[in-house]
Amino acid sequence: MPVRRRHPAPTLPEPQLRTAWQLASLLLSYPDERVLGLLPAIREAAGTLPDAVGQPLLRLADHLADADAQAVCTAYVDTFDTTRKCALHLTYYAHGDTRKRGIALVQFKQAFRRAGLEVNDDELPDHLSVVLEFGATGSVDVAWKLLNDHRSGIELLQLGLDAKDSPWADAVTALRATLPPLDGTQAEAVARLLAEGPPNEEVGLDGYALDPRLNPHPADDDLDLSLDLTGAQR
Repeated sequence: MPVRRRHPAPTLPEPQLRTAWQLASLLLSYPDERVLGLLPAIREAAGTLPDAVGQPLLRLADHLADADAQAVCTAYVDTFDTTRKCALHLTYYAHGDTRKRGIALVQFKQAFRRAGLEVNDDELPDHLSVVLEFGATGSVDVAWKLLNDHRSGIELLQLGLDAKDSPWADAVTALRATLPPLDGTQAEAVARLLAEGPPNEEVGLDGYALDPRLNPHPADDDLDLSLDLTGAQR
């Protein structure tokens, strides 16, 4: 995990912050029938948010509503599943495919568990839609820390989506509008990752269970997801 630091408090009122994160979570998830069916409600809720947050969400919702459903699904896979520069897994940017990433994933899972969420193994816990859904319906404070600790990854995701002229860039733009401005340390981390890229020690995710001291329930990982993600992850 990145170095622990204090982050500025949110400026949006908590109900608006939860709404913004819920909408961004849904719009960054795989656009199946359930998500597409929620677009009218997403548009209505986005209209209640400040323009800096709500307008990007409205643009993306409009795009998804107007586009061919199959084409949207194909574009989503091409954007997020085949392009590492647009990875939705936050720990990838800081750790690449190294053992340190596995440890960071355990720490995400522990953070959720301490806040009362038991995550199953269907989705890695650092998936941006999962973190946003958790913040929307669970602990704002824990999600706020995770998002800000991995701010450099969010910035690189924005840059990657912008470079592809992807409509999903609007969801990340809206998310960033809920976060504080980059501080000097975060800006330096972004510049360094832009220059060097993520670590490339290709060892897979074995580190996820590498050190049993990091996982208080090493034999209890097959757990149910206690939050209804409403399609917020693929």
